[in-house]
Amino acid sequence: MIKNELYEYENELWNKGFENVAGCDEAGRGPLFGPVVCAAVILPHDFILEGLNDSKKLSEKKREEYYPIIIKKAISVGISIVSAKEIDKINIYEASRQGMLRAIESMNINPDYIITDAMPLDGFTDIPHKAIIKGDAKSITIAAASVIAKVTRDRLMYEEDKKHPQYLFGKHKGYPTKKHIELLNKYGIINGYRRTYGPVKKYLNEHK
Repeated sequence: MIKNELYEYENELWNKGFENVAGCDEAGRGPLFGPVVCAAVILPHDFILEGLNDSKKLSEKKREEYYPIIIKKAISVGISIVSAKEIDKINIYEASRQGMLRAIESMNINPDYIITDAMPLDGFTDIPHKAIIKGDAKSITIAAASVIAKVTRDRLMYEEDKKHPQYLFGKHKGYPTKKHIELLNKYGIINGYRRTYGPVKKYLNEHK
């Protein structure tokens, strides 16, 4: 058993006999453009990665460094991508929940317990589960999932940046920065924008 506050939830669950604890998190709730990416990770009980924490607290360089280590050492990793179109259809909260469930389903091992970053799964799965507020800063497994989700999403944004360099997706990653909103108003809406989000909705209303 690893004595570290980031292992508190895992140690408790492992002690209760839950071998495969999956941590889930998402990246990209706030952006105006692009998908929300969800990840689920099951880690071995002796997993150690010095400095691993909530992806938002890590530099991009660190996340890229940790990503292959997590992929290699994890017992199982699942990733799902929920498009802007689906986000508009079911809302971002539901899209994040559905994305987490799909990420879990895509794993090659069924978890026997799921912990999520503040996302309740009551009524959506028969697997025992717990939503932890600020879970990505309290659980090593959720922290690992947050890195996988964030790196995956950022890489997708770099691909979009190559296709549409004028929007600077590689810099703001689709988030509603002042510069992004200026570019959105200058170049207009393309596929991948979330039409139900304020600045995009405003642009659409003004250009009917």
